[in-house]
Amino acid sequence: MNRAAELSQDATRVSPLHDRHVAAGAKFAPFGGWSMPLEYAGAGVLAEHHAVRSAVGIFDVSHLGKARVSGPGAAEFVNRCLTADLGKLVPGQAQYTLICTDEGGVVDDLVAYLVRPEEVFLIPNAANGAQVVQLLRAAAPADVTVIDEHDAHAVLAVQGPHADSVLGGAGLPSGHAYMSFVLAENAGAPVIVCRTGYTGERGYELVTPSAAAPALWDALRVAGEPYGMQPAGLGARDTLRTEMGYPLHGQDLSPSITPVQARLGWAVGWGKETFFGATALRAEKAAGPARLLRGLKAVGRGIPRPGMTVLDADGEPAGVVTSGTFSPTLKTGIALALLRPDLTEGAPVAVEVRRRSEGFVVTKPPFVSAGVREP
Repeated sequence: MNRAAELSQDATRVSPLHDRHVAAGAKFAPFGGWSMPLEYAGAGVLAEHHAVRSAVGIFDVSHLGKARVSGPGAAEFVNRCLTADLGKLVPGQAQYTLICTDEGGVVDDLVAYLVRPEEVFLIPNAANGAQVVQLLRAAAPADVTVIDEHDAHAVLAVQGPHADSVLGGAGLPSGHAYMSFVLAENAGAPVIVCRTGYTGERGYELVTPSAAAPALWDALRVAGEPYGMQPAGLGARDTLRTEMGYPLHGQDLSPSITPVQARLGWAVGWGKETFFGATALRAEKAAGPARLLRGLKAVGRGIPRPGMTVLDADGEPAGVVTSGTFSPTLKTGIALALLRPDLTEGAPVAVEVRRRSEGFVVTKPPFVSAGVREP
């Protein structure tokens, strides 16, 4: 999900579903060392976006990293490294969390699946998976192993109001609690079905062995036909997550942007004894950050893009856009931006768009209503 850093020019990996995407007329883009679908012929980003919001979409996100930490006390070890408190989970639950530098910057944001006290499965971002594995290996006790399983698994995401019906039609479990997962099977292959996603809609991410991914994709496509399910690419994934205010590593999070600045304190177990970057983050929280990540919504026709300067009401530089796009749902420009702390919700600002000053208002994300946590 590191869009800025991951759009490299030397994509060398392809998804186990590459042939399916070619057959569906996908337009590909290099992303984190992988060639992944950006959008599909006959649809495009806007149609794919609307399908997820109103019906259901299916994404191939096999470029995401995968790693397994196992051994005596594996969960306790992971909990001493990552920010969120894994000790609050029971096996079968997942958690959004962060791995930070000693200075408090974000190396990556990831999802941790607590399989059992002796086993944690991690899904980091595509470009950062190897670094996450390296950092955990360096800190692990001798009896805890950290294995990079990036190529061993495929990850599919079914997102949208009809996601449950699609999974049911494919013979897979659905309806379990948000951020919990169930072990299932498709065509004789194991599938982890986790109630989560990156779109803000009710949905699921499914992890299966790479060799089994085509059969799972086909089963889901057949089950999704009655509901108008649309394959969706990374373009729609980006507009959907921006409407929700979800951060993207490499833009809204980075080694130079801390969880405190990104307003992700809820993903930090402040009461834990330790985690990577704990001292620096606790000091920053106590002192107050010099900048905060907030939302911006256009009052005119301006479409913000990353790197554009934000000006306060006096025309003085007050921050920078980290993510920006046209919202297909709201039909206006929206953004995430690192701003001075005094610029709170409702404050009028301007963004320098193509040498013009376009009006925006500071807005608290999400920009659209969310169904991700609905029972």
